Amino acid sequence: MKLSTKDVDSITVIRLEGSVLGGPDATALNDTLHTLVDKRKKKVVVDLAGVQTMNSSGLSMLIGALTTMRNAGGDLKLAAASKKIESLLVITKLSTVFDLHPTVQKAVGSFAK
Repeated sequence: MKLSTKDVDSITVIRLEGSVLGGPDATALNDTLHTLVDKRKKKVVVDLAGVQTMNSSGLSMLIGALTTMRNAGGDLKLAAASKKIESLLVITKLSTVFDLHPTVQKAVGSFAK
């Protein structure tokens, strides 16, 4: 998995690419989120457009990321998930836990509401 970040207005967009399988990937995402919280950046969008596969450990990683941001008084939203990843979120009922958006722009805009 590759991970990159960029700021759009006051929101941090974290782009994940490749296979999200937990393990070292979870550590990288967790470290990134804690760095953001330390900088008082509490609005995060995770861009899933580049994710081809995700397993249960990858889902756990996203749940941990959401928990980290909410415990810090912020929020985390998911954007641009492929049909395959979106189906995985629906089957596991995580679509009711995460705020899902079809594009990064819509996810970023949803923070303004």
